Amino acid sequence: LEVLVDNEAAQSNLARFGKSQGCGVEIRASGHTRHITLSKDSSAKDTGAAPAPEEYNCELPARGLIMVIPAETMGRGDDALGRVLMRAYIKTIKNLSPLPEKIFLYNGGVKITATESDLIAPLQELAAQGVEIYSCGTCLDFFNLKNSLMVGQVTNMFEIMDAMAQAAKVVSPY
Repeated sequence: LEVLVDNEAAQSNLARFGKSQGCGVEIRASGHTRHITLSKDSSAKDTGAAPAPEEYNCELPARGLIMVIPAETMGRGDDALGRVLMRAYIKTIKNLSPLPEKIFLYNGGVKITATESDLIAPLQELAAQGVEIYSCGTCLDFFNLKNSLMVGQVTNMFEIMDAMAQAAKVVSPY
């Protein structure tokens, strides 16, 4: 399958999706267009035979703890208090055991991953400890922050929903 895109965020999203589906990923640039080719391993041919009953796996995969942060404030009410609470929330995550696998930020939450945020350092510390941090690309675009992202990667709604659906637990401070 070959997909043509016109920006780096779409390229990264497609490449991550392809890898998550077990595909080989090849990327070529041609001017402003990027060609992403996804291919399945040709050695895995379908024989048409049904698998033996012992080969069935009915357990749902659990990917651990996922955190979603939809705002730069915690809770509803006074925004100044909400920012203080969010700062404490982010700084407290490092004390969890186990740490979350991933943190997804969307809507106003993406603001805490951008240049002006005083939460960059604690988020970078979490990233250094193996926590994957993702900010919604549409949200970064909406707030004109895509070029100001200081920690983590850009993601999309499919990846956010997929991670939430497969997680053993989803936690949000909102």
